[in-house]
This record gives sequence, structure tokens and C-alpha cells, in this order.
Amino acid sequence: MTTTTTTTTAATAPLTEVEHIKGRSRHLRGTLRESLQDPLTRALRPDDTHLLKFHGSYQQDDRDLREERRRAKLEPAFSFMLRTRLPGGVCTPKQWLLLDELAQRFANGSLRLTTRQAFQLHGVIKPDLKTVMQQLNRALLDTLAACGDVNRNVMCNPNPVESAVHAEVQSWAVRLSEHLLPQTKAYSSIWFDDGGDAPDEEPIYGDTYLPRKFKAAIAVPPHNDVDVFAHDLGFIAIFDQGVLRGFNVTVGGGMGATHGDNATFPRLADIIGFIGAERLLSVAENVVKIQRDHGDRTNRKHARLKYTIEDRGLAWFVDELERRTGFPLAPARAFNFEHNGDRFGWGRSADGRWHLTLHIESGRVVDRPGLRLMGALRALAAVHRGDFRLTANQNLIVAGIEEQDRIVVETLLREHGVDADATATTSLKRNALACVALPTCALAMAEAERALPAVVERFETVLRRHGVDDVRLHLRITGCPNGCARPYLAEVALVGKGPGLYNLHLGGDVKGQRLNRLYRENLSEDAVLLALDGLIARYARERSDDEGFGDFALRVCW
Repeated sequence: MTTTTTTTTAATAPLTEVEHIKGRSRHLRGTLRESLQDPLTRALRPDDTHLLKFHGSYQQDDRDLREERRRAKLEPAFSFMLRTRLPGGVCTPKQWLLLDELAQRFANGSLRLTTRQAFQLHGVIKPDLKTVMQQLNRALLDTLAACGDVNRNVMCNPNPVESAVHAEVQSWAVRLSEHLLPQTKAYSSIWFDDGGDAPDEEPIYGDTYLPRKFKAAIAVPPHNDVDVFAHDLGFIAIFDQGVLRGFNVTVGGGMGATHGDNATFPRLADIIGFIGAERLLSVAENVVKIQRDHGDRTNRKHARLKYTIEDRGLAWFVDELERRTGFPLAPARAFNFEHNGDRFGWGRSADGRWHLTLHIESGRVVDRPGLRLMGALRALAAVHRGDFRLTANQNLIVAGIEEQDRIVVETLLREHGVDADATATTSLKRNALACVALPTCALAMAEAERALPAVVERFETVLRRHGVDDVRLHLRITGCPNGCARPYLAEVALVGKGPGLYNLHLGGDVKGQRLNRLYRENLSEDAVLLALDGLIARYARERSDDEGFGDFALRVCW
């Protein structure tokens, strides 16, 4: 699509209904207060369900119960998911204990660690929503802008105490998150009865905020665990001799797509140049403003920054950014990524403290027979003197452990059936991701989180049969094509197409720097495993030295 056509279309096509809802919302107030107080339904008014996202919550219903409740002439089993804003995924033991308590009292008894380094509480009913928000606020946690058409949780390498550079980069993640927060008083007014309803202004976002969601991340080479190229805006830390020199800037990444619509697609971000650290906030603010002013508000499927750049061109975008900031970007500097996974087990940082990375299957913290993970982490939080760090791969780092406390940590975990060194899990399992999908996600077409254990087990059987079960391989499953678990970067990805059906994508790398490709469509789980069996057999026979499966698949399948 040419720039002229795009401009004409955007100028003449009607705005989406969501744009009208935002425009008349009085900076995200709408009738949320009235919806919350309505005792006749556990749901919100339709317009308010869109506005609630900006406050960090989604209205959902249990799709497993829909038909049963319809037959009983009952409304769907409505509840709410709350998502925290947690820059870099860092939380204190006190905050962990509160989240645990809220999960037990008001949610479904589990915590979910997301691929954006945030917590999700599922199953909160409307009468409890305000109480949960207030409890989070008292623990210095909030959900503002965790969802909605704004910048969402800022991701960052989750080991900021590994070096002075990591700590400095984490501080920039916090500053970036705060700088791009909406300024509306609606959040404090509705949830905390504070701030009033006086009109307010949004100097960065404007009255109707962004055309669509916006995601930002900061990576610290050689680790790309945040998948920086999957984001609208990214910063790659450049340092030498232990000193942060600045950041390479990336723009235009995004994972979402729509089945059958070739105008939608995943896209890797482009590196557009280098900046000193002191210019990070200016660049970020102006990237957001460009998208605010030029993003497509007529079609939400075409509203992300990646499409603005595709339609208008990268050169136009860089020129516009430099015009707005008032300074040129310097040439990008060299860097190297080694992998985008997590480092499990014990590790020690330069300050002498220890950090333990635990594998959390699908990010679900819950007690199960033989593995009382939630109880283990509750007991650990009660005595831990460091902090907790959520990774972008749904795992957890118990960080800042003193030498003398290691035995306490290992003992508590062992008593609850948790393997401190993750030796009880295979490489495939440790590096697998899945979105929540059914039964609560309204967009899910197929299972993801609930399907992952069986798919991993069957895939492991295939790998063992061909003698390559020691290979580190990235598997990701999503219930729809919107890309919440970043499936299009995986070596093997199953993307939900319909009940029990998936598209099979192959050929990503282990550094997060290459998109995979569609290999087969509309496959059942059995058909997926059959296709993988044949490819793994070939991989075992024909692979080159040190050739990963994604590299091999790209070489032989196309």
C-alpha cells in the first residue's frame, strides 16, 4: 500500500467504535463507576469493558461453562483478570505475599507470570474488583496501563544486579514506564475515591490515546530474553568496560496477525540508530507521539506502529523522529546476542550474592500433588531478604540471596517438591511458552496452556526416539494468532486455528532475531507430532555441527 493510498483511506474511512468510546470517556472514566455499582449483573456495560483495559483489567467469562449457563438461562460466568504494571518484573517479598493472599481470597487460587514480566490474577468477581485494586495500591503495586491503547509494562533483562550496568538499565526501565504512564486521574478517582472528576490532560497520549497497544523493552546483550525485536519500541544497551554508553534504538516490531488476512503479519523491529542514555525518554516519548498522530484509527487490525512504518517507510519515520526530538540519531553500534532463553539454577553476581532461576510451567504458580509451588514460594517470601524477578519466559528468579541463606532456600523448596536446579525438567520443557487461551481468553481458538504439558511430553518422546533429546529447542503454543507468547520467534510454534487445530510454524532462531515461517495449516495435535517426527528424524541424520533445529528447518523446508 502506498503512502498516498494509506493517507486517503485514513482520512476518509470512519473511526472504529473504540475510538469513539475513548473520545467520549472523559479520559477513561466512562461509566465505570456506575457499572461497578450495578448489582443486577456481574458484567460491565459494553463501553466500559474497553475502558477497563486501560485500568489493567479484562472482563472475561468461563467458556467451559457458557453452554451450561445458557441452557439454565443464566448470564455467562463473568469474572475479571487483573494485570500488574511491574517494570522489569521486579517485586519485593512483601508484594509477593500480598499477591498470594489476593489469589487465595479473591481469585482462582493461582498466580500467572506473564511473558511481559507481570502478574495476572484470574477469576476476580466484580464486587471484589475495587477491594483488590486498593489492596494492590497499599503494597505499592498498580495495574494502570497494564492493558489498553497505551504503553504497557516495560520489559527489561531480569538480572539487574548481575552488574552495575544491569542495575542502571533497570533504572531506565522504571523511568521509561513512569514517563509514559497516562496522566488521567480516572484511575485514582474510580478505584481509590481520590482525585475527583475534574478534566485533565494527556500531554503524550492526547484525548483518545493511541490507536492500539504499544510495547517497549530494554535488552542487555548478550541476553535477549525480552525478545527486543518483537516490540514497538526497543533499546539495546551498549556498554564496554562496565560502563553504559547508551542504547541502540529499535522500532516497529510486533507479533500479532489475523488468520486469512495477508494485510496483517508479525514483524521484526528495525534498528534505526544509537543514542546516549540521557536521550532515551525523549526518543520514547516522540516515538509514541508519532504513532499517536499517524497510526491508523480506522482499523484496529492495522493500528500498530509496525503498520505505520510499513505504510510510510522507515526513512520517513526516522526523519519525523529526528525532527521532533531536535537531534540526529548516531549510527547503530555493534552488539551480539547469544540466546533469548533463561539461565536456570544457581548463578552468582559480581556483588557476591546468589540468584536462583526456577522453571514455572506456563508461568502458573499453583499447588499440585507432588509440586506445591505456591506454598514453596509463599514460605520463601516470608524469609527472603532479596527480591523476586519475573522473566520474559514465564520463569522466576529468586534474586539477591546471601551465601549463608542458600541452604535455607534449597531446603524450603525441597520440602515442597520443587527442584532448585531444574534438573527434573527437560530442556524442551524449560524453554516452552504458552499463553493462557481457554477457558478465559475471548480470542482463543484452541488450547494453549492446558495443551502444553501433553504436547511437550509427546514431543520429548519424538526427540528421544531419534537421539536428540539433549538439544535445546524453543517451543511456543498460542491459542490464536495474536502472538502473546511471541510464537513467531520460536523454532517450533503451534498457533491456534480452531478447536483442536493449529498452524505449525518452523524456523525461528534461539536469539530472537529471526521470524519463523508457516509450514503446515490446520493440523490436529496428532498431525503436528507426525510432521515433527519426520523432520526430527531428518535433523538427527542430516544436521550440521552445532546446527539448531530452527536453522535446520529453515534450510531444508523452504
